[in-house]
This record gives sequence, C-alpha cells and structure tokens, in this order.
Amino acid sequence: MKKLVVLSGAGISAESGLSTFRDMGGLWDEYDVMEVATPEGWERNPELVQKFYNERRKQLLECSPNKAHNALAELEKYYDVEIITQNVDDLHERAGSSKVLHLHGELRKAQSSVDPQLVYDIDGWEIKMGEKCEKGSQLRPNVVWFGEPVHAMMPAIEITKKADILVVVGTSLNVYPAASLVGYVSDGVPVYLIDPGDVTIPYNVDVDIIREKAGKGVEILFKKLTGENYTG
Repeated sequence: MKKLVVLSGAGISAESGLSTFRDMGGLWDEYDVMEVATPEGWERNPELVQKFYNERRKQLLECSPNKAHNALAELEKYYDVEIITQNVDDLHERAGSSKVLHLHGELRKAQSSVDPQLVYDIDGWEIKMGEKCEKGSQLRPNVVWFGEPVHAMMPAIEITKKADILVVVGTSLNVYPAASLVGYVSDGVPVYLIDPGDVTIPYNVDVDIIREKAGKGVEILFKKLTGENYTG
C-alpha cells in the first residue's frame, strides 16, 4: 500500500468554524500574539494565557470535522495515510484518521510548565490555575509557543521522506519550520497543493495545484487518487 503523507494547516479547520490567527478578522485582531503564545507572555500573565486557550478549547468542542477531514480519513481504505498537522485541534482524529502527528501540540492536552514531557488529557475544556502536575508545577496548554522548539519536526521529516505521495492542504507554506517539510520529499514524488489563493512553493518540486478551499479540494483530490467520487 502506497504511503500518502498529508501536511495540513489552519485552512482545513477554518471550514469547521475554528478561528485562525492569520486570516483577516482572526485571533491576531483580538489578541496580541506575544501575550498569549510565547513563554514570556505566560511568565507575565498566565491567567490571560490560560483564559485564551480555555476559550479556544471550548470552541473546539462545539465544532465537528468537515468534509476535508472526513475524506482524508476515508483515504485510509486506499493508502497508508499519515497526517502531519500544524493544527492543535483534534478534528483529524475525530474524523477517523488513525495516524496523526501534531507539530505544534494538542489543544485538548495539558503539560507541566517545568517539564514538557509530562502531558495529560484534559477532562472537559478548562485548565484551572492551581492545577498542577506531579512535580508541583502549574499545568499549561500543550501547545508549542513562538520561541519554543518544535520537537515533532524530526519524526515529521522521517515520515515525509517515506512519502509516495504528498498532499498539502490548508496551509500557505509560510509557517516554518513546517513549510520546510516539502523539501524532504524524494525526487519524482507527486505533490498536490490544495489552496484557493496564490501560493509560492518554496522548493523546486513539481506540484499539482488544486485551487479550491479544503473541502472541495480534498473531494477533487479523492477522485484523482482513487478514481471514485467521495460520497461522505
């Protein structure tokens, strides 16, 4: 079975109603990113950071996977699908995808503020101030903030190197180091890019561009890869 590797970004989750940082009217218009998505912001005002991610988590629980998530999960019937996502939501998993690597952490998990290896599932949508890990430190969101290392990059690179097909959906390839993954595909590996706008490919690879939003684009991709219509 051929290995299909998918690199997904915020655009796929936006169609489920999740707010994004980068789009006009997105979260950067409401919050200063330096205050809610950096270690320094956490040091200055952990209550604000906690509130921000609790709100994001509550919103996530009110959203459902969309056609793009569901179709990618359905492709597991035809391919060995591995998803590398820049998203911290769990919509891929809830759609049924069985192999999902989160580059930037997982919103529905908490971690120790002194030991990032200590990660816990969250019961519900809220991390409260005063909730601590076994080392006695406050629990914080299990999210990679600006300025923090992306520990999942090395596993992501190894997965990408093994791809027989690479699909990029919902990301403008402007977020690094994630965008660099395109440069690790082997020569001759077909690359599909699903995006309604003009995207500059940062590497010299042959790309089949599907100029659609995620839902429609993945539906077109499904037909290209399977010869069948997606009916989900």
